[in-house]
Amino acid sequence: SAIDGRNGTKVAIKKLYRPFQSELFAKRAYRELRLLKHMKHENVIGILDVFTPDLTLEKFNDFYLVMPFMGTDLSKIMKHEKLTEDRIQFLVYQMLKGLKYIHSSGIIHRDLKPGNLAVNEDCELKILDFGLARHTDSEMTGYVVTRWYRAPEVILNWMHYTQTVDIWSVGCIMAEMITGRPLFKGNDRILQ
Repeated sequence: SAIDGRNGTKVAIKKLYRPFQSELFAKRAYRELRLLKHMKHENVIGILDVFTPDLTLEKFNDFYLVMPFMGTDLSKIMKHEKLTEDRIQFLVYQMLKGLKYIHSSGIIHRDLKPGNLAVNEDCELKILDFGLARHTDSEMTGYVVTRWYRAPEVILNWMHYTQTVDIWSVGCIMAEMITGRPLFKGNDRILQ
């Protein structure tokens, strides 16, 4: 985190390491920037600024995304405390509101997991990390989503799937919030 010198607010900074080292990383960085630029919803992280400390193109390697500071993520919260039923309902409600907005824009997030759900001290939730997101009309890949939160159609490497893969992930996250452990904790693709 850092303090924005222009207005004194606390911000989060995400470093994109060497985003142009390969075509794959460049596409992910571009996709995330493009999507974050257009996201305007209370439960989806927005982008405040983008910068690089490099002064010349020859030295340009990394760049940074400046986003609103949230404080923590759902993964860290679940490691340290048992969530109440009311809190679980409020968090799931916010996840679904954010997903409705994302899906209505024709986007599939494809990497929903507790670590990609930022939460502030007022229990307000924002969906993060759009590096693997795709438009619904794109051909898909199977290597997305952290294993424990993957829908069956992703595990089976179907090349065309829908926003329902994100809803599956929400269900897995909700079950983990209730029980305190991952719902499907496979150690590899076969056991998942």
